[in-house]
Amino acid sequence: MFDIKWIRANAEAFDAAVSRRKGTTASSSDLLAIDDRRRDIITRLNEAQEQRNALSKQIGQAKAQKDEAKAQALMAEVARLKDIIPQGEADERAIEAELHAALSVIPNLVFDDVPSGADESDNVEYFGPNGSAETAALQRAPKPSFSFAPKEHYEVGVAAREMDFETAAKISGSRFVVLKGQVARLERALGQFMLDLHTTEHGYLEVQPPLLVRDEALFGTNQLPKFEEDLFFTPHGESRLALIPTAEVPLTNMVRESILSEEELPLRMTALTPCFRSEAGSAGRDTRGMLRQHQFDKVEMVSITTPETSVDEHERMLTCAEAVLQKLGLHYRVMDLCTGDVGFGAKRTYDLEVWLPGQNTYREISSVSVCGDFQARRMEARYRPAGEKQAPRYVHTLNGSGTAVGRCLIAVLENYQQEDGSVLVPDVLQPYMGGLKSIGGH
Repeated sequence: MFDIKWIRANAEAFDAAVSRRKGTTASSSDLLAIDDRRRDIITRLNEAQEQRNALSKQIGQAKAQKDEAKAQALMAEVARLKDIIPQGEADERAIEAELHAALSVIPNLVFDDVPSGADESDNVEYFGPNGSAETAALQRAPKPSFSFAPKEHYEVGVAAREMDFETAAKISGSRFVVLKGQVARLERALGQFMLDLHTTEHGYLEVQPPLLVRDEALFGTNQLPKFEEDLFFTPHGESRLALIPTAEVPLTNMVRESILSEEELPLRMTALTPCFRSEAGSAGRDTRGMLRQHQFDKVEMVSITTPETSVDEHERMLTCAEAVLQKLGLHYRVMDLCTGDVGFGAKRTYDLEVWLPGQNTYREISSVSVCGDFQARRMEARYRPAGEKQAPRYVHTLNGSGTAVGRCLIAVLENYQQEDGSVLVPDVLQPYMGGLKSIGGH
């Protein structure tokens, strides 16, 4: 969300930055034209209100002077102004809403050094601020090699009779799954492992947030109005609530309409929740298996920081997400998303893409984004700088998957599969699996 005053003062820079965003037609001239109309309405309304107040004083003076004719004339003019002021107030509300609507659909402005590009094919592999392919290779597991043709995750799960898409379809329709037995336990183990890692080693506060949220919360984290069709809504009295598409929504909105002290920052939170998405724009994509489901579990990380620390916090959050894959022994890469692929609310996004041997390709398993004050303005989330007597400033917000549990399950099933149909359990998960070293098999 943008401040129209900033756009007026930086019109040329705004237009240059917006031009880097795919499919965005916003221009400072169009926005300022709306703002000019707004300012004109406010000016005329203020003038009418001032005139009414001045005439009201003159009525008293005329009555004191026993000039009834003048008093009656003044009262008639005040009555006229009282009739037109409500219309002016209605015009002000309408133009404020028009400007708000125009500003709310403009995506965040990316950093200047974000790679330019049209789509995911223009994303650039990222090795950290001072890293290289060589140093990354020392931290990341290599691609696994197989003496047999590796299967896709759903082939492994269905063969074990512990991944049931047919029963899920009878219950709920397409893009749902019923997990059973050891595969269900493995998914639960993954979520618990991630939560323990982020809370005990990375300093995140575990939160169990609501799974149903109001429109205002969705607007705050920019799911509304742009992505309304991707949400599942349920009636709630005379309004509605939405099932969360990600725990980013409730976690980030925990600081909405509040003023924090600088001493409270950074505020780091994590949650393991189900997530719900209609996937309205993905018809025909990834329809087999668990890759693109209407319901899935995800461990989310959210950080609330000061403007001066948010870029460093972004790098830190990336390392926290990477640690999950490193401890699981999964091969992956990190991509710096180009301007055509960065999410609506982000200034920069890193995607972690895990290697899936059954598909012989990389798949996104985590997105880690820094949003600047874009969401904070929508939520009115601010902080008071330490030792400074000045107006509160907007916080900066960050979010990242730490990671998508379902996709991590997919990765474990494909990377750790054995020729006999069994799946080895990664060492870090064995304590969560009662000591099991493998599952399934003939």
